[in-house]
Amino acid sequence: MASTEEPETGGTAPGGVPGDALSFARALRRTNGEINRLVHGFALAQGLHPTDVQALSVVLDSPEPLTPGRLREHLGLTSGAVTACLDRLERAGHIRRSRESADRRVVHVHYAEGAKAAARSYFMPLAQAAERARLRFDAEELAAAVRFLDALNEELGDLHVPRR
Repeated sequence: MASTEEPETGGTAPGGVPGDALSFARALRRTNGEINRLVHGFALAQGLHPTDVQALSVVLDSPEPLTPGRLREHLGLTSGAVTACLDRLERAGHIRRSRESADRRVVHVHYAEGAKAAARSYFMPLAQAAERARLRFDAEELAAAVRFLDALNEELGDLHVPRR
């Protein structure tokens, strides 16, 4: 949230320098808002809830097979809410559930291959905007930006949020 002490425009606070905490906070809030706007549009176009789209991104980015329990922990939802979310995503053709392990009680969630085309098509302008922005920076600057985002995501991942 913006405070009354923050300037309305510009990349730094009065007397601040580029990269100060206030500038980072403002830029991150704006980035979050812009991405949320796009996510809400995709959710609306697909007949989904924004949380469903958030779940899709977790499924897509998971380095290993994802279980509903791990998705629940990541999203901070109840078991019932995750089940409802997965039911909506499966009905809409975005995910599939499988029992691939020796323990048939273990369910894995996979991004449905055909659904990736819809997401890719919708989010292509986001990818193109990111590429245009990326081209404004040299390799060293981009490496620093990625290190910052990785460190921030690590810190944020360690925060515990109340379950809904």
